[in-house]
Amino acid sequence: MSDKGLVRGTPTDNSQIQLITITPQLLSTNNPVTLSAAVPDALLTYKPEPYRIGAGDTLYITVWDHPELTSPAGIQQQTVANGRLVRSDGTLFYPYIGAVRVAGMTIEQLRQAITSKLATFVKDPQVDVNVVGYNSQHVLIQGAFIKTDPQSITAVPLTLWEALGTATINTNQANLSDLILSRDGHDYHLDLAALNGAKSIAQDIYLKSGDRLFLPYNDAREVYVMGEVIRPMAVNFGTADALSLTQALGRVGGLNPLTASGKQVYVIRGASDLENAPAKVFQLDAHSPSAFALGDQFRVRPGDVVFVGPAGITRWNRVLSQLLPSATLLSTAAYTNYSVNEAH
Repeated sequence: MSDKGLVRGTPTDNSQIQLITITPQLLSTNNPVTLSAAVPDALLTYKPEPYRIGAGDTLYITVWDHPELTSPAGIQQQTVANGRLVRSDGTLFYPYIGAVRVAGMTIEQLRQAITSKLATFVKDPQVDVNVVGYNSQHVLIQGAFIKTDPQSITAVPLTLWEALGTATINTNQANLSDLILSRDGHDYHLDLAALNGAKSIAQDIYLKSGDRLFLPYNDAREVYVMGEVIRPMAVNFGTADALSLTQALGRVGGLNPLTASGKQVYVIRGASDLENAPAKVFQLDAHSPSAFALGDQFRVRPGDVVFVGPAGITRWNRVLSQLLPSATLLSTAAYTNYSVNEAH
């Protein structure tokens, strides 16, 4: 049977392995489509409205020439001490006026409302309203950030870059290729590495109350390098989305010059789903003059198992059939961890 056909691993495991030679033609279809730097129109077209007051906000209301209304706790106290809390029902109490429903009002609307109501008791009241405690509207921050405290929406519009700057990305643990912005039941996937080169566009992404930013960790995105290499280990993708076969081999110290077979470098893919399809085994002929270029362009994926066979072994199908159960366990574990990580 041709190397490009289905190969029987053992007498009881028919058609479980498909051997595919890594060629320039293959590379045009193998590399996964990466997330685009383009920002969805739904994010770019959103423009913040004037801030609307909500329950939990603290307001500082100034009535000029009337310190008893402006600073009832005393002018020597801090501004917050003289602030007025918007209660859970969306109202606050103000002298002479009584309970006022303020939730949903803009700052200017509330200023005008208080001015109008006070005019009955104070001649030509000059009123100013400021929010000194923004506590009603937030953006949730989760994942690979240094600071995951909710960030408040204020009267000054909050951009995506400002939120990321405040949260501080954990560059050692973050998967920069797939920031998830959840809004109104939709998840928008953004490639931060790509957006970094398009700041003029990305800085125009404004956040709104209820948005959730989730930056996945990169610890579930691993490739397992086994066989005749210097240091067999699980190789992490790091912060980038792309990891080449050459890079994966380089991180484990390269091929063992004493025991490795230059022709037998394989990438096992799909071992976690053998019930539905055979595992694909991509073969790189390291003796080929173009091997380095091919390996550098071949993108491995999370859950792949890279296997370097020992020298002198020609029955590669028997070796891989023996390896397949281990590859299945590793690939399944990686796929499960990655899926759980993405779901959160």
